[in-house]
Amino acid sequence: MANRGGSGKFCAAKGCHNSYRKLKNFLDQECYDHKPTIRAECKCPRPFKLHKMPSDDDGKRHWLAALNLKCPPRNVHVCSFHFVDRQPTTENPYPELWLGYDRPLSKKRRRRTWPDEGAGVNPEQHGMDEMKPVEESLASVPSPKQTDVDDSSCTSKTFTSVGTQWEDHIFEEHCYIKRQHSITYVNQSTQCDTFKPLTLMNDYDSNLYTGLPLHTFHTLVAVLRPHENLAYQTEIEQQILLTLMKLKLNLLIEDLAIRFCISVSQVSRIISFWIDTMAAVLKELIPWLPKETIRATTPEAYKQHYPNVTCILDCSESEVQRPGNLDSRSESYSHYYACNTIKYLVAIAPCGLVMFISAAYGGRCSDKFITCDSGILEYLHPGDEVMVDRGFLIRDLLFERKVNMIIPHFANKMQLTEEKVTCSRRIANVRIHVERAIRRLKVYKVLSQTLPITLMPKIDKILRICAALVNLRGDMIREADK
Repeated sequence: MANRGGSGKFCAAKGCHNSYRKLKNFLDQECYDHKPTIRAECKCPRPFKLHKMPSDDDGKRHWLAALNLKCPPRNVHVCSFHFVDRQPTTENPYPELWLGYDRPLSKKRRRRTWPDEGAGVNPEQHGMDEMKPVEESLASVPSPKQTDVDDSSCTSKTFTSVGTQWEDHIFEEHCYIKRQHSITYVNQSTQCDTFKPLTLMNDYDSNLYTGLPLHTFHTLVAVLRPHENLAYQTEIEQQILLTLMKLKLNLLIEDLAIRFCISVSQVSRIISFWIDTMAAVLKELIPWLPKETIRATTPEAYKQHYPNVTCILDCSESEVQRPGNLDSRSESYSHYYACNTIKYLVAIAPCGLVMFISAAYGGRCSDKFITCDSGILEYLHPGDEVMVDRGFLIRDLLFERKVNMIIPHFANKMQLTEEKVTCSRRIANVRIHVERAIRRLKVYKVLSQTLPITLMPKIDKILRICAALVNLRGDMIREADK
C-alpha cells in the first residue's frame, strides 16, 4: 500500500507488502543451500529489489499514472515483482504488473442530458394552450334552459380545471437519473477495498507464515488433499495455510477471519478439523529410528566420544492461560517460571531428528514422572545409551532396563576434577542439539506465547504436529558440527 505507518522503504503498489525490512530479515537468515552462510553473503538471488521512482518529471508522471495513487508517499519505491524485466529497463521503464487493478482507471466525463424542445415551454403557456380546446368545445354545446333549482338539494363539489394540471415527465426523468448517479457515486466513495486471500509467493513468505519452505508447503498440501472436507467452500490450500498460520503466528481467530474473508465460526471449524487430521497423518514423520539407522546417521561429534548414544532427552515448558478451575491451576503452576505452564518431553536422535514427543503434562510434574508416564521407556532396549540433563533423576528406571545414562557430573560442594570438567563440557557440546530442536518447536508461537485455554483440549495433537513440521524442515545439524 502507498500509505503506511512507520518509517522505511515500502513498495507503493496497491496490495504489495514487500519492504526493505522484509528483505533485510530475509538476508539475515541462514541460506539452506550454503550453510552456515547467511543469505546476504551467499550468491543466491534476492527475492526482490526496491527501485526508486526517477527524478525527472516525465518519469514521475508515468510512474504515478501507472501506480494510480491518490496520495503518493514522499519517496516512491516499487519492488521488482511489478516490472516486466524485474527492473526498470529501456524497453519497459515503468511498473506494469500486479498493480492492484486490471487497467489504469480513467475518469469519464459526466454526460449531460439536454431536455427535448417541449421541455422548455413555459408551464403557464402550456396550461393556457390546453384550456383553449376545452373552452372551444364548451362554446359549441347548446346552453340548457333555465330551471329553478333548490340550493338546499344540491351537493357542493369542488372541481379542478384540467388545464391547470400538468406533469413535466422529462424533467422528472432527468432528476431521477441525476439522483441515481449521486447515490452510486456516494456508495463507491465510502466503500473500502476488501481483503484478498493470502497467497504465498516465495520461500520468505512461506517461512514467515508456515515455518516451511514453499516447495515443502506445496508437498504437504498434496499429501493432505485426499483428506479434504468438502463441506468447506474455501480452497484446501487456504485451509491448511490458515491452520499453519494459527500455529506459527498464534493469530486471533477474528484476525484470520478477516484475512481469509470467511466467518469466525468457519475459521474455528477449519482449524479444529485440520488439527485432528494433520495429527493423524503427520505422526508418521516422528519415527523411532532403528539402531542401524541411528549409527549410520550419527555425526562425528558423537562418534568420537559417545558412539552408542541412542537419543538425547530434555523437557520443555510453555505458558498457558490461567485456568479458572482451582485444581487445574494448581496442577499447572510452575515454580521455576512462576506461572501456569504445560510440560512435555522431547527425544531427538544424534542426527537432530525428533523421534519422540510426549503428551502435555502440568508444569508441576517432575521430569522423572513424565519420563515414566509418557511411555518412552518402551522404546529403549538393553545396551542403549541415553543422554540427559542434571535434572533427570531416572538412573533407577534405566538401570532396570539395562540402559546406560550419560549425565554431566555434579559438584557436590567439591571442585570437579579436570577430567570431570572435560567430560561435562563434551556432554554440553553435544546436548545443545536437543535445545536446537526445542528452539525450532518454539518457532511456532502457539508454543512460545501464552497458549489460549480454548486450545488446551488439542494441545497433545498440536505438539505432535509441530514436531512433525520441525522434521520436515530438514537437517538441523550443520556440516561443520558433524
